[in-house]
Amino acid sequence: MGKLLWTPSEAQIQDSNMHRFMAGVNRKYKTNFTTYPELWQWSVDNIPEFWAEMWEFAGVIASRPFEAVIDDVSRMPGTRWFPGARLNFAENLLRYRDDRTAIVFRGEDQVRRRLTYAELYEEVARTAKSLRAMGLKPGDRVVGFMPNMPESIIAMLAATSLGAVWSSCSPDFGIKGVLDRFGQIKPRVLFTADGYFFKGKKVDSLERITEILKQIGTVEKVVVVPYTTDAPDISSVPAAVLFNDFRAAAAGDIEFAQLPFDHPLYIMYSSGTTGLPKCMVQGAGGILLQQMKEHLLHTDLRREDHIFYFTTCGWMMWNWLTCALSVGATILLYDGNPFHPGPEALWQMAEDEKMTVFGTSAGYIAALMNTGLIPGEKFDLGALRALLSTGSPLSIEGFDFVYQGVKPDIQLASISGGTDINGCFALGNPMGPVYAGELQCRGLGMKVEAFDENGRPVIGRQGELVCTAPAPSMPIYFWDDPDGKKYHGAYFDVYPGVWRHGDYIEINGHGGVTIYGRSDTTLNPGGVRIGTAEIYRQVEMLDEIEDSLVVGQDWKNDVRVILFVKMMAGYSLTEELKNKIRKTIRVNASPRHVPAKIIAVPDVPYTLNMKKVELAVKKTIQGQAVLNKDALKNPEVLDVYAGIQELQED
Repeated sequence: MGKLLWTPSEAQIQDSNMHRFMAGVNRKYKTNFTTYPELWQWSVDNIPEFWAEMWEFAGVIASRPFEAVIDDVSRMPGTRWFPGARLNFAENLLRYRDDRTAIVFRGEDQVRRRLTYAELYEEVARTAKSLRAMGLKPGDRVVGFMPNMPESIIAMLAATSLGAVWSSCSPDFGIKGVLDRFGQIKPRVLFTADGYFFKGKKVDSLERITEILKQIGTVEKVVVVPYTTDAPDISSVPAAVLFNDFRAAAAGDIEFAQLPFDHPLYIMYSSGTTGLPKCMVQGAGGILLQQMKEHLLHTDLRREDHIFYFTTCGWMMWNWLTCALSVGATILLYDGNPFHPGPEALWQMAEDEKMTVFGTSAGYIAALMNTGLIPGEKFDLGALRALLSTGSPLSIEGFDFVYQGVKPDIQLASISGGTDINGCFALGNPMGPVYAGELQCRGLGMKVEAFDENGRPVIGRQGELVCTAPAPSMPIYFWDDPDGKKYHGAYFDVYPGVWRHGDYIEINGHGGVTIYGRSDTTLNPGGVRIGTAEIYRQVEMLDEIEDSLVVGQDWKNDVRVILFVKMMAGYSLTEELKNKIRKTIRVNASPRHVPAKIIAVPDVPYTLNMKKVELAVKKTIQGQAVLNKDALKNPEVLDVYAGIQELQED
């Protein structure tokens, strides 16, 4: 068990949405739950009852009620949820139409834009009317190549109000990265901005869009949102129209298409580092219910909250954040580099906007620690009550930094799930304590377990993250996968009827979860399984190291641990520093974690969604082909790893 860092007060517990939900369950089912573990156990033992309660608690708007919650709780994949129900995702996110603030946006230029719920509804109505006039119908695809700005949300809501399927990429994706995604799903409409800002520079998007359109023949309309210039020249872009000219002059009420619970809502993408990205199709009702559960119960979100997540439109956290509109909260958007013009950028926004929930990645927290900024000393964070971290495991030092450098009285919720479910397997609990290095709990209704090498659930030991019962936000199918082979192969090949997610975890006795990294990059020296996060945790403590990557190299009928390090400016990898790294890892982890080789590299490869690409490096150093380098943000770096002579030596 890690060090205890925070415990909610009794008043905080009693006031939480989670406690209110638990009290409702107690009344209805004559139970007497007083703790989260009891509630979680009930939720996974009684899956139909739990999700029916969640539907009611969330106030899901539906034109026709469901006939049953689930057709067969033992069948996975292929479960049908809430048959008979008819609803619309966008209608549920636009349930509030008053003058409270819905969206606040800032880019690197720091110009603040604000939209009320009434204004958001009007903007969506005008855009939806124009899409309808084009003949857009349920199931058609609408895509966004957009910065994280209000028009991205407006376009998504307008499309989904008609039953169209939304998919988006961040504008920093290269041409092939976009074609690998949008080219598969054949969109009819594409929304783009003229460009975006990054590190103070304007970056053009329209030239890339022109090239992309040459290879996607299905796009009938390109809607261009002016962002970096007031009046962009769109004459070279086929079928292009400016956003203001596209929207209807007046709209009236939105005609929300009433559709089945499992009607397609989003197409999300796997990272694509082993081939073409898999296109995961997710249902409207399942995403709505899962994300409302996470917002209302696990994040304790209310109308008065101001919630922020640092994300792009190419990461699932954008979809997740957007669903906070269903609660009536104010969502805060930022687009650009989070360290421009300095590390204060997001914290100044937190102070100015009275941010209550600050969402980011573990990588951002590690980078912030290296800058020396102590946000709690420099900014008024009085409104801030929760900080969420995801993307990769947050180190114990990262936990300590949040409580020492941001705020001592804050709920730090390290959360973990996946693009695959557009939500979380393990996340925060406003009724529970925070321990260093741990995710607070498994999500309600998510029957998450750790399987040992024999496929048996274990507590207090590391194992494979599995989900042994269906959840409503699991993909309804993969695109272009008529026999379901891709879908089955992605999750169900190892344990029939059990979702294997690909993370290596440990569940402890009080229900906390520790993530050790991806199971496909788990190290296995001498037959002992080691999660890469255990090594990163130690290396991140060292001032001399800016970034690192660890892989297992097949060597002489065994596996040896190779640690690549990117040095901080002004430092070099000396023998003295290598010994310091080895000692740090040996003392704080174990002798088995100590790398056989430590090698300096100029950079570490990342996916477009900023996740370290350990598998691609492992393949590169072993002379195997990396099939889709365009899924990487900096693919040229792999050439460095291919030519390291030291890896061919003892």
